[in-house]
Amino acid sequence: MGGRAAGLGYTSSCISDVWSVMNNIGGLAEVNKAIISVSQNVHPYLKSFNRSALVVAVPAGKGVVGAGLYKFGDNLYNEQVITAGFANRFGLASLGLKINYVQYFAEGFGTRGVVTVCFGGIATLTPKLQIGAHITNINQPSITSGNQKEKVPTRLTAGLALKPSDKVIFTTEFEKDLDAIMIWKTGVEYQFHEKFFLRTGFNVHPDAAFIGTGFNPRRFGVDYALHYDLAAGLNHHMSVRYKLQKK
Repeated sequence: MGGRAAGLGYTSSCISDVWSVMNNIGGLAEVNKAIISVSQNVHPYLKSFNRSALVVAVPAGKGVVGAGLYKFGDNLYNEQVITAGFANRFGLASLGLKINYVQYFAEGFGTRGVVTVCFGGIATLTPKLQIGAHITNINQPSITSGNQKEKVPTRLTAGLALKPSDKVIFTTEFEKDLDAIMIWKTGVEYQFHEKFFLRTGFNVHPDAAFIGTGFNPRRFGVDYALHYDLAAGLNHHMSVRYKLQKK
C-alpha cells in the first residue's frame, strides 16, 4: 500500500516510510517523527477490487511503533486487517516484527478471522546500496470452514535499492507466494525538485505498468500513481500523509 510504493511498481522491500507498517515492517525503524497517512486504491470499473488503508507511526524509546487498518472488497466478499508492529535499527540493519488480525467475509460462508505474524528487515550495505526482505504470515494459519481448511497466503519478498545519486533511486524485487508463480517488480524514482518526485515501474507475472508522482513539503505530503494491467485495466492509487510533529 501507499502511493509511493505504487508508483515504483510496488517495490517496497527497501522503502523506509510510514507505509512500512503495511509493507516491509523493517523500514519503519527509519521514521523519526510521528506521522499519519491514509491511502485509497480505486478501480473505476471493478469497484469490488477497491482498497483503503490508514497507518500511523510514532517513535518510542529506541524504536518505532506502528499500527494500521486495511480493507479490501465489497459487501459480497471483503478482507479487513488490523495490524500493529515495532521496528528498530541494529547497526547496518533495520529489523521489525508485526502481528495482524485478518478477517475474511464471504456471502454464504460467513466471517472468519486469523492472527498472522510478519517479519522484515533492510540492510544498508553502502550509502548507495540497500537490500531488504520480508516474510508475510510466518505462522501459516488456516481459515477453517466446516471440513475445509485453506491457509492464508505466505509470501517471501526480497529486493535491493540502488542510489546512484541523491536524486535517483532504482528498486527491484522478487515476490513469491508459496502457492503461486514468482512476481518480478522494478521501479525508478527521480527527484526533479526539492519537493517533487516522478516515479515509474513495471511488474512481470502478472504484467503491469505504473507511473506516479509525489509532492513532499515539510509536514504534508501526497503521492499519486496510475496502474495498468491487462486483467483489471486502469486503476488509481493515492495517499496523503501528515507529520504530527515539527522538524
